[in-house]
Amino acid sequence: MITDPDILKHLMQQGSLLPKEDMLEIAQKKGNLYIGIPRETSFQERRVALAPEAVSLLVANGHRVKVETKSGEGANFTDNEYSEAGAEICYDTKEIFSCNLIVKVAPPSEEEVEMMPGNQTLISALQISVQPKETLQKLMKKKITAVAWDYIRDDSGVFPVVRTMGEIAGTTALLIAGELLSSYSSGKGLMLGGVAGVQSTEVVVLGAGTVGENATRSAIGLGASVKVFDNSLSKLRRLQNDIGTRVYTSVIQPKVLAKALMRADVVIGALRAPLGRTPCVVTEQMVQNMKPGSVLVDVSIDQGGCFETSRVTTHNNPVFVKHGVVHYCVPNIASRVSRTASFALSNIFSPILMNMGQMGGCKEFITRDLGFRSGVYIYRGKLTSEVLGKVFDLDYTDIELLLMGMK
Repeated sequence: MITDPDILKHLMQQGSLLPKEDMLEIAQKKGNLYIGIPRETSFQERRVALAPEAVSLLVANGHRVKVETKSGEGANFTDNEYSEAGAEICYDTKEIFSCNLIVKVAPPSEEEVEMMPGNQTLISALQISVQPKETLQKLMKKKITAVAWDYIRDDSGVFPVVRTMGEIAGTTALLIAGELLSSYSSGKGLMLGGVAGVQSTEVVVLGAGTVGENATRSAIGLGASVKVFDNSLSKLRRLQNDIGTRVYTSVIQPKVLAKALMRADVVIGALRAPLGRTPCVVTEQMVQNMKPGSVLVDVSIDQGGCFETSRVTTHNNPVFVKHGVVHYCVPNIASRVSRTASFALSNIFSPILMNMGQMGGCKEFITRDLGFRSGVYIYRGKLTSEVLGKVFDLDYTDIELLLMGMK
């Protein structure tokens, strides 16, 4: 054993020159999310935010998911399927709304907001036309971070939920029209499409957006003759290119439109307005001049409708006849095919939630993901939506400024 102080000092000096262990940066700790899926209580809302398969994926990655009993009933998912996927089935609604992260389809009602203790994250739709000011103020008072899924963007700048629901609505609208044309639905007994030797069904589509494009695709696929009207030449040009076949297109000119409607068997109304009411481009006189037994499907009815004769109907009583023309004016067509729509929503929400967990939670995800951040309209109780601020005369702050102030 070395006891000489000079030798010990020399060895210590030599040791200080040896290579040291490199301190590597510790990877960011994953956040375990505590997710609540409530049962939808909005009128005729049958969709659910997460399918059992998505729940299984989240639970396998360490997240905790609570599902209110019968949440998936409208989409034909049983409590047993959710339970086997690893979800906790809850019979108390208040328990669901106590979770840190609540994911639902429809906007929250005033009663649902009352059940929230505060300082949570809510992901749901934002329907400005029906969003009560009081509900908004209660969310702000409880320091909720609220995210509108219809304003979340993907990597390419597209609103994925809006586009997916538009695809479903466009295809389903044409299927509904085909059903209403059949004699078993008191229709004219026409087949939507065409066969050799028989004149094909004439379909007019108003709007060249996502809904209009998918309605056009479906009609062409069935062999129908299609005419598409829109006031945007760029949308009409894009539709031509995306469909990959020549189809009759026109800007909305009253005389040209009226002539097309007189020959139409089916008209799909798929016009949208950025804000406010959908433009009403089909007058009552135009409807009167249409063939008896023809079908109007107004997908735009949730924004007021693009037919002067339209009025809101329900899934239980979906049609009415005016001037001999069958009108289908049910908002939220996607709920008619709730299982398909629920899978589509789940396919969008589950990667978002997985990424949120990987980044350590909602706050970090909002900071680092621009597309998700674009859907935030309340951040920790502060209103960040300029539109909502102006509509309800409330103070608002740009979220970028809030995030900079909190760094």
